Amino acid sequence: MALYQAPSFEALERLSRSRDADLARRELVDPSRNRGRGAQSNRSGRFEKTTREDTDDGWTTVEPLATFETVEHIERAKTIITSNDSPDIGFDRSINAYRGCEHGCSYCFARPTHAFLGHSAGIEFERDIYVKTNAVEALRAEISAKNYKVKAIAMGTNTDPYQPAERKHKLTRGILEVLLETRHPTMITTKSALIIRDLDILSEMAKLGLVKVGISMTSMDHKLSRKMEPRASSPARRLEAIRLLSEAGVPVAVLASPMIPAINDMELERILDAAAAQGAKSASMILLRLPGEVRDVFREWLLRHFPDRVRHVLGLVRETRGGRDNDPNFHSRMRGEGPYAELLRQRFEKARERYGLGEKLPPLRTDLFIAPKVEDKQMSLF
Repeated sequence: MALYQAPSFEALERLSRSRDADLARRELVDPSRNRGRGAQSNRSGRFEKTTREDTDDGWTTVEPLATFETVEHIERAKTIITSNDSPDIGFDRSINAYRGCEHGCSYCFARPTHAFLGHSAGIEFERDIYVKTNAVEALRAEISAKNYKVKAIAMGTNTDPYQPAERKHKLTRGILEVLLETRHPTMITTKSALIIRDLDILSEMAKLGLVKVGISMTSMDHKLSRKMEPRASSPARRLEAIRLLSEAGVPVAVLASPMIPAINDMELERILDAAAAQGAKSASMILLRLPGEVRDVFREWLLRHFPDRVRHVLGLVRETRGGRDNDPNFHSRMRGEGPYAELLRQRFEKARERYGLGEKLPPLRTDLFIAPKVEDKQMSLF
């Protein structure tokens, strides 16, 4: 008679992982419904009282389920300039004319913010786009205040200012027009070649020392880039944008971010080499972060595109985050810790030196500011 032997801890862990993977696969939407999307599921936001889940009840579906088309929501912003006191970033003011981002990067750290709007951090983050139609007027009103103090305003800090919606609404261009008019400094981060549309404004601002641009490059492989950033510009278009901006006198940096272990980290040197050849003057790098719901969205993306690497990639991520999926602490959250993170930093420093990207972009001027004229709706008594 055989005695029962309890399964080992390792066996239970493997079983748990396999069940988690099976559950995640069942929650993934049909690929035909989310073409051009990075997220693979659309779970309810964390603040919602109810959850929704697609279930096969055994009845034959009469019509195929609709694809996840982009929906624009009009929003009137009370204020447009946001402040922060993070020691990790080189600015304390920013503007985001849009909420949500159609580029669809599965690793985007801004995804959890969509829960505050009652949306999913998954597909709805890249489908439900909020457009702050009064962004230009709000900016003009805020910087015309008598107690306003000039500091550089960053754009592209939460969602991309040149995402597809910008082609129609042109809010970023309108903001730049106000900033040029008032001689106000700004720095822009984007992964869209649409920025070239505004080269006329950016070149004039560059002559005055009022602008610098960071172009985000995650891969030189077009196929991988399309998986990572479904609706962003191709690597070739971004390199062309670096060249055209540089030729127009606009200071440009390449942002090799995020570096994802075992996915695009092997391309680090290639990215810096290509960007330097097109005129980039500086470079930076951020290691993959997985705050909040981003962890699940990214994991599902791995299951869809790289099912054989899920454990390896997430294992390396945890190795750089003290055994956790994410490190929220200042200073270490952007860099990571441990042997892998240190080796990546060393590679970056050597490549940056090799390709002449070690210098910082010039500081922006704040002494040229001219307060805008705002029409006074209050009638004079005299």
